[in-house]
Amino acid sequence: MSGYILAIDQGTTSSRAIIFDGRMRIAAVGQEEFPQHYPASGWVEHDPEEIWTSVLSTVGAALKKAKLSAGDMAAIGITNQRETVVVWDRTTGKPIHNAIVWQDRRTAAFCKKLIARGLERKFTRKTGLLLDPYFSGTKIAWLLDNVKGARKRAEKGELLAGTIDSFLIWRLTGGAVHVTDATNASRTLLYNIENNEWDAELLDILGIPRAMLPEVKDCAAEFGVVDKTLFGAEIPILGVAGDQQAATIGQACFEPGMMKSTYGTGCFALLNTGEHLVRSRNRLLTTIAYRLDGKTTYALEGSIFVAGAAVQWLRDGLKIISRAEETGKLADSADPSQEVYLVPAFVGLGAPHWDADARAAIYGLTRNSGPAEFARAALESVAYQTHDLLVAMRKDWKANSAKTVLRVDGGMVASDWTMQRLADLLDAPVDRPTILETTALGAAWLAGSRAGVWPDAAEFSKAWALDRRFEPLMDPAMRRSRLKGWSDAVKRTLSS
Repeated sequence: MSGYILAIDQGTTSSRAIIFDGRMRIAAVGQEEFPQHYPASGWVEHDPEEIWTSVLSTVGAALKKAKLSAGDMAAIGITNQRETVVVWDRTTGKPIHNAIVWQDRRTAAFCKKLIARGLERKFTRKTGLLLDPYFSGTKIAWLLDNVKGARKRAEKGELLAGTIDSFLIWRLTGGAVHVTDATNASRTLLYNIENNEWDAELLDILGIPRAMLPEVKDCAAEFGVVDKTLFGAEIPILGVAGDQQAATIGQACFEPGMMKSTYGTGCFALLNTGEHLVRSRNRLLTTIAYRLDGKTTYALEGSIFVAGAAVQWLRDGLKIISRAEETGKLADSADPSQEVYLVPAFVGLGAPHWDADARAAIYGLTRNSGPAEFARAALESVAYQTHDLLVAMRKDWKANSAKTVLRVDGGMVASDWTMQRLADLLDAPVDRPTILETTALGAAWLAGSRAGVWPDAAEFSKAWALDRRFEPLMDPAMRRSRLKGWSDAVKRTLSS
């Protein structure tokens, strides 16, 4: 059997198809951006048809670049933007509304009502999550209540709901399979992560019919077979994981205490806690890291809503850069005497604050502040937010009291300046791997190992290779001063 694995990486701003060869090296990449839709303040949507078209296009492009056919692929692995949800017609496969994106805040008032009813503790105990519009459950409820006739159709069994992986699998298999994996299910506010099943009580509270939801499988399992009319041959789908869990796998963080942080549109740090479900006392999330062979591995997660999106704001909003790659050099030229802080709460603040009503603010501006200071503040905001997550994680999991080595991935980590500043402000080493496409690699490993053409977890871990380690160099007094200034800026920004 061929060792080629096709990874579909469906992200927030683009879709990618990456073909890995039998040695787990990248053979070809297809990538395509798709539009973001902002119908109201704080609302973010995607057109599911545009996502679907981009996936078909990128798979075709990757196969063409690699000079391979669909028949050369041993399996497909899928990784996806988590929490983004679609509701579609069971018969036609047509969405009833745009997908509501994980960044969307339209259900903030609904979440507050649930909290006022004293229900957050129940949701957190069962799902490991907080009642925040970030998660999928309240988005599904909104669609049922706000799309004409949707609730009645759902109750009749005419509609299906799922995260992007479920929608893609439905389409790829010609509507034959409605499935998801445990990691995506664990982000919905509907899945009991201790019992590993959809929770009837939570479904009832949110008014979501169980029949809408997909079957939940291990991360490496048989998810169906791609219809041969799409790419010219059938391909088994054997691996699925939400993007942050896929990156954890791609970084080979298989041992308790290992930690990775992905810097894409947002930033998401996961700490492997093994078979122990650690309940956070510091407003972090308890989530499923992966489930293999029926065994669940848990993680503590800190979610930052804006990381690379701050750089996009510099480019598209302020127009002070034309390409993201310019940011590090510009930041390096900033006046070191100015302490300018950007709190990037464009869509609220995530962990450990969870303030959906907070909005972005910038502090410390002087008459001399300019593009360089804005660039440095945007990049440093990512490091400051990561610091807050790391502090909370150390408080929650005493076994990780020793200094942490952080494995990083995502588009931002290509910037040496940003990674050095991250190490400086964390006062901890930051390891950048040779393969930066760790999200796609994680999905590919799930599929490849299930297909029997890639190694097991132990051998896969040995293949992880370091590109560069960034050691902290900042003077401790300066670090303390900077962190104090950041803490003050956050306090000023919080809505309550």
